[in-house]
Amino acid sequence: MDEETVKYFKEFLTNRLADLIDQADDTVEGMTSQKENFPDPTDRASHEANRNFMLRIRDREHKLINKIKDALDRIEQGTFGICETCEEDISVERLKARPVTTQCIDCKTKEEALEKALGK
Repeated sequence: MDEETVKYFKEFLTNRLADLIDQADDTVEGMTSQKENFPDPTDRASHEANRNFMLRIRDREHKLINKIKDALDRIEQGTFGICETCEEDISVERLKARPVTTQCIDCKTKEEALEKALGK
């Protein structure tokens, strides 16, 4: 992978990481500052459902943050864009679609087919 492409992905991942961290901070602030009292059980249940949904989203984003950090580490180590299974280059198109990927499309397809066959 050429230097220009690596620079593009490093900048993209760094910006995405900053955005996710900002969103997480906003969520924490919003949840700690809200002191709403809902006398109606339906309103309280709706509020709790929304809060639980937001927490699930933030949990998924936390996992993505870790994957982005790992991808940035791979950029620094010079292994970004190399499949960890077959050690071939991962296509730029795949990296644009999923910049945190660690496998080329062929290896990922085989892994998913195996998981499906094993019922995972």
